[in-house]
This record gives sequence, structure tokens and C-alpha cells, in this order.
Amino acid sequence: MENLDKLTRAGLFSRNVPRYTSYPTAPQFHDGISSDHFESWVKALSYGSKVSIYMHVPFCERLCWFCACRTQGVKSLSPVEGYLEVLKVEIAKLAATIPEGVTIARMHWGGGSPTILQPEHIDSIMQDLRKLAPIDDDWEFSVEIDPAAVNEEKLDALARNGMNRASIGVQDFDERVQKAIGREQSYETTKWIVDALRERGVNSINLDIVYGLPFQTRDSLGKTVEQVISLAPDRIALFGYAHVPWMAKRQKMIPEDALAAPMERFNLFNQAYDALENAGYVPLGIDHFAKPGDSLAIAKAEGRLRRNFQGYTDDVCTALIGLGASSISRFPQGYVQNRATTNAYTAEINAGKFAAARGIAMTLDDQIRSRAIETLMCDFIVDLPALKVEFGDFAEGIRPDLEKIAAEFPDFVTWEDDRLTLLPEGFHLTRIVATGLDAYHTTAAKHSQAI
Repeated sequence: MENLDKLTRAGLFSRNVPRYTSYPTAPQFHDGISSDHFESWVKALSYGSKVSIYMHVPFCERLCWFCACRTQGVKSLSPVEGYLEVLKVEIAKLAATIPEGVTIARMHWGGGSPTILQPEHIDSIMQDLRKLAPIDDDWEFSVEIDPAAVNEEKLDALARNGMNRASIGVQDFDERVQKAIGREQSYETTKWIVDALRERGVNSINLDIVYGLPFQTRDSLGKTVEQVISLAPDRIALFGYAHVPWMAKRQKMIPEDALAAPMERFNLFNQAYDALENAGYVPLGIDHFAKPGDSLAIAKAEGRLRRNFQGYTDDVCTALIGLGASSISRFPQGYVQNRATTNAYTAEINAGKFAAARGIAMTLDDQIRSRAIETLMCDFIVDLPALKVEFGDFAEGIRPDLEKIAAEFPDFVTWEDDRLTLLPEGFHLTRIVATGLDAYHTTAAKHSQAI
């Protein structure tokens, strides 16, 4: 009870803070970054660089009300096919720009629902993507799969094109919760997908659970966690529902009075966390879990865990290049985001340009803070001496912030030998503590709840 009171005073149940899948965070992006920046940053990739490719498919056969992703519902494949033709033009332009000697080590298809694509679409777009750059022999190709928009033929197409990782959203198997979020998906359907993936040799499966959904109870979430564990996924993500109806208009369909209060969200998370840990899963960062032999668990043990727009990863590629409407790229020089709407994206590509619309060029201070926040989010430590090895004495610039954090959270962190360590009792405050390193953070910005 004493620690709960301290967490309350620290703002756990009252503050809204960034998720820090990037730094600087997306609200800091501006229109001073253009397609010229994107093109020059691609051309600056050095020989031997490994890149990660993200392809965004902003279409769904059904729109889930809880989702805040950039996507749109469609009743036919006509807009999807039109979008793919534009995407092919973007891929060809990138292929003509990317320097020789760059290879592809990672690829991820997200959305929306990438599995809205038909087998012939999958074959065709992969044929183009393989022309971007040589693909590493041990590359990872992951796809977000919507069980409502997939069949045997689509899985066959993805498997023959190299998919070796798959992510499936579960959220909650309780029927009342599913109806309230507009996503009905049975355990049996999900099990069929998991089994079908394994039959095709997909060697890593991730399932997503969401806590804080409308009408969710400890009993319903507890049963969902048990069912998820029974499917033996290699990785599990335990996300807090982010209610942001000012950004995702479809969330207005969700009854706000049915959402859990912050304290109940805290209890739901802790219950699920304990169940997953007791089942043998290794906790990674603030909201991911993996089997002990999984590459993420190994990366965690070896201090190689990273964080990006897909969450926790062991991806150490030089750059992440985004394709499609609203996709975000990260280069050593900064972030670039494509035009958000499909119409605006299409207009830019058809005009012979890249579709970059906004972003931010990172200063040296941004790079230092980005790495410091990442190590805090991954390993719960900010090691100033290690940062000085990477960035030189410029890293000293964050010392005052580290000392301020230590003074503000004396019950939750230690500051010894120039290393800030978040104690286990301060685990829930990770994102709040990270704001102390965020030079741009203001309490006026709109973000998701801290818990």
C-alpha cells in the first residue's frame, strides 16, 4: 500500500505520456522535412549497410473501433489494387535511389490488414520488393495477420515469399469485450491460424493482448491470458488500450463509461504480467514477453534489446525505410513520414516524387537522448559512461537531467557511478521517468495514459 501511494504521488494514475517508440516523438515532426531529405538520406547509406523495410497497407475489411492505426475500411479490392500500383512506383523509385552494397535484413508488413491482399498481390509486390536490394540469407520477414482476412491460399503465398514471423492481434477473447470494440474473433479461429502458420514453417508467432478495454474484467482477461498461453506463442505483447478519440474518430463508438479506471488498469496489467511470467515467459521492457530461447529473450540477456515503431526488437539495421501512406522512416540523420492519406500519397508518387511530408532532423543532443531513453525503456538503466563511449563528452549534456530525475524519484531510482537505474518498484513509472530526458515534452501534449 505504501508503494502504491508513492506511485500515485509520482503520477502513475494521472499522467499521460508518450510511448517512446521513437525520440523525438511524432508530435515533434514538422513539414520542414521533405522528399529531398528522404532522397538524400537514402543516398547517404554506406556500402555494407543493412536496412529494414516497412510496408504499410492502410486497408481493412472491417474497422476495429479500438484501433488508432492509419487505415480505412473497404468493401471491394478496387482501392487496394489501385494503391498497390502506386506502391510499386514508389518501390521502383527507391530501387533506383538506394546505393549499391546495401542489403535488406528485415521486412515488416503492417496496416491496416496486410492480409487483405490476395495471393497474386502478395506474389507481385514481393517480386518488386526483392528488386530493392539483395536480401540477407538470414533475413526476417514478419506480417501482421488479421484472422478475419486470411485463408489457406494467402498463408501459402506469404510462406512461399519468405514470411518467417507473424503477429496476430487477440486483444481479448471475451465476446462482450469483442462486440464493444468491433472485433469478433474466436479462440478457435485464432488457433486455426496459429496451427496453419506452424504447418507452413513460420518459426516465430507473436500474439497481442490489450488490457483496459471496455467491459474487460480480471476474470475475462485472466481467461484470455490462459487461452493465449495455451497457443504457446513465441512472443506476447501486453499493450494498454490507448483511448485517443480526438485522433482516432472510430474510438467514439466505444462507451467511455465501460472503460477501466487507471487503478483497475494497473490491476489488470499486473494480473496478466504475473500470469505470463509464471508461465515461463521472459519479460522484455515494459510490455513484451518471449520464450527463453527466443531471439528477443537472448537479445535482452545480452544487452542488445532495442525499441522502434514495432515495439521491442533486436533489429540493429542502419535505417528503417517506410513504404506506403503514412509510413515512417528512420535514418541516422532523422525521421521522415510519408503523406498520411492515400490520396495525398498517390498524388506525390504520381508526380514523380517521394511522398515524404514531415519529419525531423536529429541533432546530436536528440541522438544522445534517443539512445538514453531507449536503454531506459529496454534495460531500465541510463549508463552515462557508456553513452560517452558512443557520443563522447557531448553526452555530459544530459547529466543535469539524470540528477534531476534522481532527486524527483528517490524511491524508484538509484544514481550511482554515473548510472541511473530504475528499481523494480519503479517499473510502472518507466515512461514517466523517460519524460525527464525528453527535451520536447510538455504536459499540454496529448498522449496515452501512463498505465
